[in-house]
Formats: sequence, structure tokens, C-alpha cells
Amino acid sequence: RLEFDNALKLTEGIDSSEVHAIRGRAHWYAGDVEPAADELEAALGDPNMKDKWARDIATLARRGHGRHPFAIEGGIVAAVEMPPAGPWLVVPCELEGERILAVVATSFGELMVDSSTRKEPAWVNLRFGDSIEVKDVPALTFDLSAISRQLGAPIRALIGVNVLRHMHVTIDRRGSQFVVRKEDPPAPPAASRVPLFYVKGGGMMMRASVSAKDEGQTSMFVDSSAAYPLALDEAVLKRSGADLSSFRPEPGTPPSWRLGMLPYFKLGGLDLPQIPAMRGPSIADYKQNMDVELGGVVGAGLLAAFRITLGDDGRYMWMEMDPLLMQMQDPGPAGGAPPGEPAEGVSPGPPTGGAPAPAPTSIAPPALTLAPSGTKPPPPPPKAPAGAPKKPTGKGAAK
Repeated sequence: RLEFDNALKLTEGIDSSEVHAIRGRAHWYAGDVEPAADELEAALGDPNMKDKWARDIATLARRGHGRHPFAIEGGIVAAVEMPPAGPWLVVPCELEGERILAVVATSFGELMVDSSTRKEPAWVNLRFGDSIEVKDVPALTFDLSAISRQLGAPIRALIGVNVLRHMHVTIDRRGSQFVVRKEDPPAPPAASRVPLFYVKGGGMMMRASVSAKDEGQTSMFVDSSAAYPLALDEAVLKRSGADLSSFRPEPGTPPSWRLGMLPYFKLGGLDLPQIPAMRGPSIADYKQNMDVELGGVVGAGLLAAFRITLGDDGRYMWMEMDPLLMQMQDPGPAGGAPPGEPAEGVSPGPPTGGAPAPAPTSIAPPALTLAPSGTKPPPPPPKAPAGAPKKPTGKGAAK
């Protein structure tokens, strides 16, 4: 819940490696670099403490004397155009002056840079557009070769949630816009507020309901690097009341995976009936690294149907429903699309009646065709007025 002061108060005077690790994380995410180093080093003094994140962050924190993590310089807001990549959230930016492609990765806490280009954790600078630079960003290393092959483009960084929340971002996959701000934005109009919480390693989670019954409530891990819309634990899937016999193979996914419709799904105040869910992805792989009960995963295929804004430094998410999705849920006048028809962008099949709907976005992302990583950025275009986004996408664009 990002209640750093509360975590420190509740653990005051308790001496154990687990408590030192908790206190170290609280200091780190609160931006207190040197106390974080002290607590994490105390935790790592226990030979039984095996925590690579803590070891890397302790090293970074010791080197961070005098730094101000995530200091934003330049303009008030910058809007970057995201390239077509199916539901994947690919963001062009600059890392230490080098033009790169990064992917939004809510399953990670930190900025993860490709281990083929950098061998150890470091403090780096990021630039978005020509108006905002984010200074002193802590970066860890990770092998990104697999995701680069999958997307058909050189991905050089993953943007984790600790970075996203400090940049007060809006992510609009359908409008192809990634917005970075210096301050928290006001609440978007007609948006639903979804509270967020985070697992120990920094990954994002939210609460959802798969049925109207009490036992239908569950915790969902948010993984923006998973291309499917939803994946549910087998027990939760059965509680949802979905007709499992209707689940069918989906092109571009493993043979054992099946896609079908959930009769009921709710996120915050959003009712999303007849939304596709994948049966087959291993939820157990996620559970291994968590100390909370996990019912499933929200993937990029669902996130891409919304305009998403992080509020209150990442304590909640504003979700603005795509207008086409709202039309599908509203019975509307006679002759319109039938209520409950699957939404564009998250639908596994064609419309069942009414006016023809636009072709759905494929769950399998297409290859990117962009300039390779490492090329020099082109000369900057004429500057827009201070704080103005480069390319607004209509009503409700960057705020």
C-alpha cells in the first residue's frame, strides 16, 4: 500500500533480517537512500538472506550519497508517441543520451536495463521527448534478449512501477500516447479509481471480482508484459461460472492454452462482463515469489483497452474505458451493438450482431519496425509551448 511511515513505525525496535529488509524497502521506496542502505546491509548480514534485489539496491544506495532519485527537470509534461505493438506498451526514450526502445513492465519494481549493454546496477538518466529529463534513476540489469526476439525489435529497458509512479504517467495504448508529468495530475473525467498495492519485489497488484458472490473476490497481479487479457488460477476460474467447455485455442499462443469468456468481471467500479480470459498460463510461477494469495493475472491485452493514469504516487490507478467498450456495454438504441458483446481490443472473435465492429487487436504483438537501438536521435522538431504535449489524441488527451 506504499505506507512507508507506518511500516517503519510498526517495525521500530525489532531486530531481525526480515524486519531490516522491510525497513530497507520502506526507506528505499520513500526515497531515503542512505537509511535504505543501512537497513538492507543489516538484512544481508544474515547468511540465510538470499535476496538479489536487496543486494543490488544496497550497492546502489551506498553509491547514491547526495543523489535525489527521480528528480524531474525541464517541462511540466511530455507526451511520447508509442509505436504499434499490439497490446505491448513500447515507449521510445533516451537512456544516457542513447535512443532506445523500452517496455512498460508492471511486474518489476525498478528500471531494468539490458544486461548485454550494462553489467552492473547504476544510476542513470532518462529523457522523454524534448522537454522532460528524469535524473538519478536507479537501474538494475536483466537479460532482455527473449522479449526483443518476441517483439522483433531491440528492447533495451523495462520501465518498472517504481519509475512509473514517480513520473505520474498516463498510458494510452489505443491513442498511442505515453505521458510523463512532473506532478500528480487531477482526476480524469469519467474515470474509475482502482486502488493498487505492491508485492515485496515491487510488482503491481489490484483487487477484482470474478462473480457477484463473496468468494468471487480475488487479488490480481498486473503484468503488462503478458500479452493476454486475463489469466486465472484454475480454482478461481471455476468459481467464475465460466463455461470452460467453450474455451478454444487461440492463434499465436501455446497449444495448451485456451481462450474463453468470463460472464462477470469487475475492477474497481468497472463492470466488464463477457471479457476474454486465458486458461493455461502458469499462475504458480507468479505465486512462487509472493507472500499473498493470488487469483490471477491482468495482462496487457486488458490494459490496452483503457487509458490509464497513476495517481497519488502510484497508490491508485485511474482507468478510462475506451468509448467503444462503453458502447458495447450500453444496450443503446435499437439496431446498435448488443449488450455484453466483447470489446474491441480484447475480443477473441467477431461481433455477434448489430453494426460491424472494427477488427480487434491481435493478442500476438506484431513486429516493430523502428530505427535500431543505439542510433542518434534525430534533430528535435520545433518546440511546442511550454508544458504542451507533442501529439494530443482528442478529448481527454494529456493532462
